Amino acid sequence: MKPTPVKRILIVVGLLLALLLLMWGTAQAQPVQVTDDRGRQVQLPRAPQRIVSLLPSLAETVCALGECQRLVGVDRYTNWPDSVKQLPKVGGGLDPNIEAIVALRPDVVLMATSSRAADRLQALGIPVLALEPKTHADVQRVMGKIGQLLGVHDAQQVWRSIDAGVAAAAQSLPPAARGLRVYFEVSPGPFGAGEASFIGETLTRLGARNILPAQLGPFPKLNPEYVVRADPDLIMVGARSAQGLLARPGWDRMRALRDGRLCRFSPEESDVLIRPGPRMAEAARLMAACLQRHAKEGTR
Repeated sequence: MKPTPVKRILIVVGLLLALLLLMWGTAQAQPVQVTDDRGRQVQLPRAPQRIVSLLPSLAETVCALGECQRLVGVDRYTNWPDSVKQLPKVGGGLDPNIEAIVALRPDVVLMATSSRAADRLQALGIPVLALEPKTHADVQRVMGKIGQLLGVHDAQQVWRSIDAGVAAAAQSLPPAARGLRVYFEVSPGPFGAGEASFIGETLTRLGARNILPAQLGPFPKLNPEYVVRADPDLIMVGARSAQGLLARPGWDRMRALRDGRLCRFSPEESDVLIRPGPRMAEAARLMAACLQRHAKEGTR
């Protein structure tokens, strides 16, 4: 008896699914080789299934690429998406709990190049991929490298979505919101976001003028008097850092603070803003909303 048309369709669909599963399994079994930001080649016998991340932006990138289930441990600061909040915490990037990491039996550990844990983990036979995005180009590059590590073939699709989101935020701003002179404080110290940082690049794309030139570096530690002399039109700062600004010598004289031209971001918003990863389009929208709110009063 010949199969009915419906049965023939089901047979074809079943064969296609089996072929796709076979291709996926073959891809997962292929050796992986990625060069990290230290210039070191990381070689794995297959795409890692158990990953520990010691940098929030890297964990967020793994999840944005649809592979959150491969994370088995994260640093204490990683808190997005919600699913990672249930994962074991293994310390911070600068003070990781090596024993806790080893106990999770990771295939690879993702960390910043500035972390001091790489040599210790490698001595214990645990592969390390050190990546540290600081600019938009870095985020795109890191997205590709993690995609290569995971066997995700079109990782750049996520980057294209980020880039389009930043562009849309810029296009949403009226002309009056452009040209504001902005000081963005990353953390007390004070440490600011310079033109050379990913935050500075986003501000530039939004039409703002950063008071911290590129030659100062991405995130320079500043003499508070520098900001007073620059006298920005607008200050962007996280709620964690906002308290005590007026107590800094001379800061009460700055027009931005005197006239209330200050955007104070919540801890959750600050996490979005200071992490160079898949939520940069959301960060651009937060900054754009701040610029628009102070557009008319801040120009000079």
